[in-house]
Amino acid sequence: MRDVLRPLFGGRARRRWIHLILGGALAMPYVFVGELIVGPALDARYVFGDLPLQLLSFALGLPLAALTAAVFPMTRPLEAGAARALCGIAPDRLAHVPARGRAARGRTAAWFTLHLGFGGIVAGMSLAVPPFAAVLLALPVAAAFGSRLGMPPSFGGAGALVVAPVAGAVLLLALAGCAAGAGALLARWAPALLGPTPEDRLAAAEARAADLAVRNRLARELHDSVGHALSAVMLQASAARRVLDSDPEFAREALAAIEDTTRRTVGELDAVLGVLRDGDGPGTAPAPTLAADLDGLLRRTRAGGVRVTAGVTVDPAALPPVLSREAYRIVQEGLSNALRHAGERIEVRLRVEAADGHLAITVENPLGGAAPCRPGGGHGLRGMADRARLLGGTAEAGPREGTWRLHVRLPMKDTG
Repeated sequence: MRDVLRPLFGGRARRRWIHLILGGALAMPYVFVGELIVGPALDARYVFGDLPLQLLSFALGLPLAALTAAVFPMTRPLEAGAARALCGIAPDRLAHVPARGRAARGRTAAWFTLHLGFGGIVAGMSLAVPPFAAVLLALPVAAAFGSRLGMPPSFGGAGALVVAPVAGAVLLLALAGCAAGAGALLARWAPALLGPTPEDRLAAAEARAADLAVRNRLARELHDSVGHALSAVMLQASAARRVLDSDPEFAREALAAIEDTTRRTVGELDAVLGVLRDGDGPGTAPAPTLAADLDGLLRRTRAGGVRVTAGVTVDPAALPPVLSREAYRIVQEGLSNALRHAGERIEVRLRVEAADGHLAITVENPLGGAAPCRPGGGHGLRGMADRARLLGGTAEAGPREGTWRLHVRLPMKDTG
């Protein structure tokens, strides 16, 4: 018995019933407007007490409801939210943004009309049927005490007293069946009428792509800044430990470099986290650039025992800010790769020069050095290639004549 009644009185059916009642409540203002039209047009003084005139007012109000949904785009996300919560529809099948375009607004208007139409009918039945059904159910008991509860004389017979409770129960079941059927129809039509359009899906895909681009950019920033700092600190600490007794002065310099590296890295990390917190990181530390931070980067790298020969033939201060920032990250990652994969006490050659309208960055270190400080997964090379490609440049890396060579070319114009 429970399985038979669940489609009519189960939790999902009750929620859909509530959804229909809400539709009936939303229909009431439009019914009142319809009454203002029907009353003067038919010279009727008491429209509210006349069922045919009420139905006519209801029919005139539905086109006004459709016009409202077509004019106000926010109708779609509001209706979709109600359908999602009360009709049991998966969230991804309904749109959550305002309706844009004629087709989307037309479908929203159709849905709003159906919701208010079915809802008005079911709400009216829900107000009228239960009291009448209750009277029919109570009629035999009332007749036993000499009362017919205001029913017509034809209900006074013995047959009527037997049929009345059955009729009352049938009316309640019919009401539940109408509500369940209307709710099921609305639930079936909701994805087609309130679902995302191709334009909505394209906009969502573009938003996801933009979000992934931001995530990738933040990942590159974290990899380049924190990855370089960890490699440099590891090398500096190793060098300081080996010469702590024999060369205390070098050990003190290495420890000072560790302190400086970690301090700067915390500032860069705070800048990246500021982007996550505030969107663009207002008030956080500025991103390092080739003009302002190259000397410090070389000094901290050399403090770990790496011999860096730098040849900079272009004025970093004359570079555009975006180019200077990205070039710094590329140089930083190039030095980090050398530290990770060639080990300490190696010689790294760095060249930064202008050639054919491009900024050329070359980092070379010998192959076959000491064991790597830590394994690398190739993310740094991909990050450098991404940075170069976004600026319209190129990046090449690989062995060449006994050395590992990184060569990046970035256009010096139109870099933002």
